[in-house]
Amino acid sequence: MVDIATRVHNHRWKIDPIVRSLIDTDFYKLLMCQSVFRNKPDTHVTFSLINRTKSIRLADLVDEGELREQLDHIRSLSLKRGESTWMRGNTFYGKRQMFRPDFMDWFEALRLPPYHLEKRDGQYELTFEGKWPEVMLWEIPALAVIMELRSRAVLHDMGKFELQVLYARAMTKLWEKVERLRTVPDLRIADFGTRRRHSFLWQDWCVRAMHEGLGEKFVGTSNCLIAKNRDLEAIGTNAHELPMVYAALADSDEELARAPYDVLSDWHEEHDGNLRIILPDTYGTEGFLKRAPDWLAGWTGIRIDSGDPATGAEIAIAWWKERGEDPRRKLIIFSDGLSEKKIMELHRQFHGRVRVSFGWGTLLTNDFRGLTPDDALAPFSLVCKAVSANGRPTVKLSDNPRKAMGPDDQIARYKRVFGVGEQEALEVVV
Repeated sequence: MVDIATRVHNHRWKIDPIVRSLIDTDFYKLLMCQSVFRNKPDTHVTFSLINRTKSIRLADLVDEGELREQLDHIRSLSLKRGESTWMRGNTFYGKRQMFRPDFMDWFEALRLPPYHLEKRDGQYELTFEGKWPEVMLWEIPALAVIMELRSRAVLHDMGKFELQVLYARAMTKLWEKVERLRTVPDLRIADFGTRRRHSFLWQDWCVRAMHEGLGEKFVGTSNCLIAKNRDLEAIGTNAHELPMVYAALADSDEELARAPYDVLSDWHEEHDGNLRIILPDTYGTEGFLKRAPDWLAGWTGIRIDSGDPATGAEIAIAWWKERGEDPRRKLIIFSDGLSEKKIMELHRQFHGRVRVSFGWGTLLTNDFRGLTPDDALAPFSLVCKAVSANGRPTVKLSDNPRKAMGPDDQIARYKRVFGVGEQEALEVVV
């Protein structure tokens, strides 16, 4: 087993580059990339880093030269033969050749496009511009680089024994969570923690601990490289990026109102089974479901990623009943800011009423809270989002207004079009 403390102490990043593969990313990114490659390959998109936790002054913590070195390293990566074989020949969600030959030919030749980096007011302005299928693949590695460089900056002056004790405490903390979750009957849980992980080595350790400690209750990881290396299921479906960009491309309010359903119509043509998961909260869950076409009620399930999760689940259950569907046959995936306590609470509330699953992110792969002076390793809320498409701004409303993004006038327009009224503002932890 890797001695993480020793590797950290050696400070030799060329042995441990933060991102070591183009498939060191979330599975849903590759699935969405194929959909975009097929349906909107020439759309010009800009992605931008957004630090929601302004008190963390990243440009003061993270050395610009180190950041550029890591980003340049990512641009040098290409798909390795074994990685291509894994994607082309593996079975995902029971389906062989999930990735089409034309997409794989394109992906095998890909190098990520240039980035633009500036410092402003103690933060980094990091942006990526270009064709959507290429630029979208920057999101996860960019977040992973920033998060790990922040971790490395905090750990840099710690001695070897201090680091060993720190990681021993973090390991104990995670294992105690695993032991509590082990008692939950019929639990289904996956690792969703790539984007805001403490480090690659730590995420890999967490995944192995979950696999050993939870057995069949641990259903896989969103990280494709770890899934490949550890012979685990790659887990993921789609994200807010798709409806945000489709909506930005709409030429009228009528087209805007249809955009979230056009996304899922395109997805419907490509995927079936457990990949048919609705993510309804981009422009408000309640309104989305109220206006949804009947064919969506036949989909496998819903992922709840903002707002109060129990409220969102109750709305989904009521919607299925109204549409003549049996909620007990449907899947609800909870994936927003989960702690082990919240996982256990939600499981108790909904087990038996629906099929329940959890995508556990930051508080699985980056929970160093309380382990360093001034809580310097506590996780924070960092995202990398599509902010424009073909020159038009993107908008996200969310079920939590604190996660909303976009120009004020466009937010007001989207609220009008999608019928979003007053919302409860909840703390954004991660």
